[in-house]
Amino acid sequence: MLEELTIKDFALIDNATVEFGKGFTVLSGETGAGKSLLIGALSFLLGGKAGVEQIRSGQDEAVVSGMFCLEESELRTSDSEDEIETACDWLNQHGIPFEDNRILLRRYVRSNGKTGAWIGSVPVTRADLASFCSFLVDIHGQHEHQSLMKVTEHRKFLDSFAGLNERVKSYTEDYLSLVDKRKRLDELNADDRDKAQKIDLLTFAVKEIEEAKLKSGEDKELEEEEIKLSSYEKLFSDVNAVNSLFDGDGNGIISAMKKIRGLASSLSSTDKKLEGLAGRFENLFYELSDVSDEFRNYEHSLVFDPERLASVQERNTLLYNLKKKYASSVNASIDEVIKFHDDARNRLNTLNDSSKDRDVLEKEIAALEKSVYTKAREISAERKSASQRMAAGVEAVLGELGMKGTRFSVSIVEKPGTAVEQKCGPYGMDDIEFLISANPGSPLQSLAKIASGGELSRVMLALKTILSASDSIGTLVFDEIDTGIGGEVAVSVGLHLKNLAKNRQVLCITHLASIAVYADNQIKIQKGVSGEQTSTKVFKIAGQERVSEIARMLSGDAQSEQSLNHAKIMLEKFSGGI
Repeated sequence: MLEELTIKDFALIDNATVEFGKGFTVLSGETGAGKSLLIGALSFLLGGKAGVEQIRSGQDEAVVSGMFCLEESELRTSDSEDEIETACDWLNQHGIPFEDNRILLRRYVRSNGKTGAWIGSVPVTRADLASFCSFLVDIHGQHEHQSLMKVTEHRKFLDSFAGLNERVKSYTEDYLSLVDKRKRLDELNADDRDKAQKIDLLTFAVKEIEEAKLKSGEDKELEEEEIKLSSYEKLFSDVNAVNSLFDGDGNGIISAMKKIRGLASSLSSTDKKLEGLAGRFENLFYELSDVSDEFRNYEHSLVFDPERLASVQERNTLLYNLKKKYASSVNASIDEVIKFHDDARNRLNTLNDSSKDRDVLEKEIAALEKSVYTKAREISAERKSASQRMAAGVEAVLGELGMKGTRFSVSIVEKPGTAVEQKCGPYGMDDIEFLISANPGSPLQSLAKIASGGELSRVMLALKTILSASDSIGTLVFDEIDTGIGGEVAVSVGLHLKNLAKNRQVLCITHLASIAVYADNQIKIQKGVSGEQTSTKVFKIAGQERVSEIARMLSGDAQSEQSLNHAKIMLEKFSGGI
């Protein structure tokens, strides 16, 4: 409920603070006084249009703030952490605190075009402000927040009237779960197409590497062997030359050293000082002889084997190709290929296990499809049954509100689909729209095509009347609801507004006294001129001031005794006194 509205430098309103009470509040004033400015300021506060033209002439900033008291229905918290059903849910999910069940809203627009908004002490975007305020206030008339103009809202009205909100919520949860599982299955199927290619590639790789029977480090060994085998002629020639130098035809190094050895031995026996040199040469002779023997043995072991060379070269080519496919480079170790094989085998095992997940998912989807379709059918049947009662109820109320002969219908059309693809959406299988024929003989048309703001407001009043038991929005605002009506119809409109206000706050702009006298509270909007400045004043009236205002609304004369007496009689009759 709106408790207080403060307006500063908004359009013609220089500074005004208005307190609002419970029940039915009427906003009245002479034509041109700016009654709609108050609703415009409220609409601005709720997240509506903001422009520099809304700033009072000569000022740099327009500011509107409002204190709202959260009623019991708005304080109720949803069981779901994700579902936002009340104003309290919204605040909790956005981490905005409030005290004593009250929340202050504030919004400004500056001459440079900059705007800002707060919910409590937290700055918010316009979108967030509008989102939160949609739980608090619904404005009907030629302003924003006209929920009747949005066909998507019609389904909500019908479900609320039919008492289907909880069932639709349960259905939506199943539907969203089904959508999620279908998406996951599509991803799995797409993966399967991809997976088949991966399995083929991995299977081939594993088989190819296994058939090669690789051994760690064998690539280095084979490279060395190939070098040796392919260099046989040079190796034999070089080692043969070495052996010739060592002992070639009795003139080699070994023969010479034998002679030196004999001489050294003879010298050491003659001069003991040479024994050390002779011993050192002796060791050198034996070492060099051993080296000569090794070279001779190596020469005898050399065998030219073209078949082994071909085999080694073939094996090296195989390893090269495997490295090219499965290692980081052809110069990498063969161990990388062996590691690739082990990883590929593990990936194959994982891919083969995913088919089990798909089987489980397909069974879950089949069960959910059956549940969703069954629930959608049941909800659709309930809607069709309730739509008849709703249409009859709205037509009856419209008849009392000066729209006798108006036909109202709820169009329920099954969503398109096939036997393969279910005809279901997030809220069921129905496309729902309100249709109306305001003139006898005229065809039913979309409610959104109604040109008159007064007619639209009365349709909303009729809907709010029959939905009053289930609607949770705490404040309803009606603008131009009295357009084109008078007499008994106006009295009936006033009575309906008063009854509607028993369970919520109702604000209504009117120029008809027969509506205003039903109000629990009355606010007057009055234009005045001070110097060269025109301004609009907003203030609450009661007692004799209200009698005078009703008198003015009755006859245009707020002073004549006849008008004043008539006003008193009406107030006593419809409001229980002045």
